[in-house]
Amino acid sequence: MTNPARRARWLVPLVLLLVWLGIGGTLGPYAGKLGEVATNDQAAFLPRSAESTRVVDAQRAFQQDETLPVIVVWTFDDAGGGAAAHREAATRSVAALAGEPGVVGPASPAVPSRDGEALQAVVQVEPDLGDRLPDVLERIEEAAAQVPGARAQLAGPAASQADLSDAFSGIDGLLLGVALITVLVILLLVYRSVLLPLVIIVSAVFALGLACAVVYALADRDVVRVDGQVQGILSILVIGAATDYALLLTARFREELARHPDRFGAVRAALGASWQAVVASAATVALGLLALLLSDLTNNRALGPVGAIGIVCAVLSTLTFLPAVLVLLGRAAYWPAKPVRAGDPEAGHRLWHRIAERVDRAPRRVWAISLAALVACAAFAPTLSSKGVPLDEIFVGDAPSVTAQQTLARHFPGGSGNPAVIIADADRLDPVLAAARDTEGVASADAVTASGRPGGGDPKVVDGRVRIDATLQAPADSDAAKSTVARLRTAVHAVPGADALVGGYTAQQYDTQRTAEHDRTLIVPVVLAIILVILVVLLRSLLMPVLLVATVALNFVATLGVSSLVFTHVFGFSGTDASVPLYGFVFLVALGVDYNIFLMSRVRQESLEHGVREGILRGLTATGGVITSAGVVLAATFAALGVIPLAFLLQIAFIVAFGVLLDTLVVRSLLVPALARDIGAVAWWPSRLGRRTPARTE
Repeated sequence: MTNPARRARWLVPLVLLLVWLGIGGTLGPYAGKLGEVATNDQAAFLPRSAESTRVVDAQRAFQQDETLPVIVVWTFDDAGGGAAAHREAATRSVAALAGEPGVVGPASPAVPSRDGEALQAVVQVEPDLGDRLPDVLERIEEAAAQVPGARAQLAGPAASQADLSDAFSGIDGLLLGVALITVLVILLLVYRSVLLPLVIIVSAVFALGLACAVVYALADRDVVRVDGQVQGILSILVIGAATDYALLLTARFREELARHPDRFGAVRAALGASWQAVVASAATVALGLLALLLSDLTNNRALGPVGAIGIVCAVLSTLTFLPAVLVLLGRAAYWPAKPVRAGDPEAGHRLWHRIAERVDRAPRRVWAISLAALVACAAFAPTLSSKGVPLDEIFVGDAPSVTAQQTLARHFPGGSGNPAVIIADADRLDPVLAAARDTEGVASADAVTASGRPGGGDPKVVDGRVRIDATLQAPADSDAAKSTVARLRTAVHAVPGADALVGGYTAQQYDTQRTAEHDRTLIVPVVLAIILVILVVLLRSLLMPVLLVATVALNFVATLGVSSLVFTHVFGFSGTDASVPLYGFVFLVALGVDYNIFLMSRVRQESLEHGVREGILRGLTATGGVITSAGVVLAATFAALGVIPLAFLLQIAFIVAFGVLLDTLVVRSLLVPALARDIGAVAWWPSRLGRRTPARTE
């Protein structure tokens, strides 16, 4: 080859490397800036068409200034918390906050509890304080602490938002650091080389930087919404997916180096053999995530395009940056390990060669035992409650706002601080009030006056409508409160001409739960259909794709069964957030199909050359190690979500991590190969593999 030609073929990898170095240098910082355009205002993620969402819009007309309430609750060392002297001291302490930065208007007077052991008052703060909110709450707590002999605590939406922001403060640094260190350690153990793990980590980081930059630009223009949950899942998803795809490519490149003395030929062969599986795997995840656009929950809709962007960036990095680096490094990438020839049991595949032989000898026994174990786990799936979690389970560990809310619930009606909000026509105020007060589970109901508080004057009328605050007897986050809201809606809707709507915190949780149930019914079959179509196109078969989809679906149900037991008896959760099963399904099914795609695409390649029986053995032996490594990496990456002290993320972390390991070690390693071996060539019908005679395939 002439020198100009030789120089020309080095030009492409060098250009690609420089482009990605530029992307990493300029866009990498966006991985830490995404929080600037994220919102943790839960009102921004309500069901779009729900009644509680319409109430939020209607409420704005009754507020001269947008505010966020802080509920101050005092408890006393001795009895008599409701004494006049205590009430006056508490009222003075919060009244002194008027005019303080961030505080809106005067605070409400201190109100005693019925048991006479506590007081509460409400301070309104600006809703968009952002990083200033903790300072404002600290001043409120300092003022409230001036009441002699009392312990002051802060509850309500503003305090919860501050705790939520504090929990998400680890998204940019702690979560990313834990995930990357975990992946690096696993890669060092798997490859026993120095450079390659670092190259894969850099590839994943570049992909994450590009994804975060794109999402930042879209969120800054209000094209997509991002909250802390979406931000954390994006980081984990990109790192996990980019590492998985990189493992598949680098493992094949290692094989090809033993066949091709020329590193360029090895990279071309590795890309040629891997790109379809990588793209098909990425398409299942990306399209599965985009199916969330069908959801009526805005945070689900937000995750769809954000996650899909992350997956596309992971594929781009894997198929461009990584091959360029592999060309430049060649065999040095694996130093001090040496390239091995695929399928050689004496060169790194001993364990998987033995597993493949066991599957070959007794396929029916292997798949029957595997299937029975999965069905046994799946039997517990109906016990998993996804009706939402109470406030005291939102955070893992203690949170000040949760402790304060528990104190408030002990001394005041359970719904204090989180009333049901009724919007109705002003000329039907009296019958609506009567209907609300007569509803079982409602402690009190009063119209909001010009002061912004219920009762104590004439109702405030805006555009012919009034607002009524109904305090519930049960805690606002309980199932009993949700049942009360359902009864309350039935009662006020029945008032002729009132055009009444019921919203508030409990109604929002109720609507979210019902919407999540509808979303699961709609989105689950759509995701399964998307995956089935991709598998049919990739494998050129009908029966095999159906078989793969059925096995990953069973794996998901089995994971839910185990999760129900673990959440209840290990973590002590009474249930999960309404969106957890859907998130778990999308991630676990789409990512679970990845490993079956990696396996069966290799099996198909080997079967075309060696026959179906030998193809299964060779495919399982060659991919066993790399797919298991990829599963362990992905499980560990998602497990890193557990460092964020939120029950939602911990539950997602466990479902995905456990489900991926179950899929990798049981479904992909035993169940699928054994079924394919037992069924034989028929599983590949109507492709030419399915038309081969038993003599050639068996």
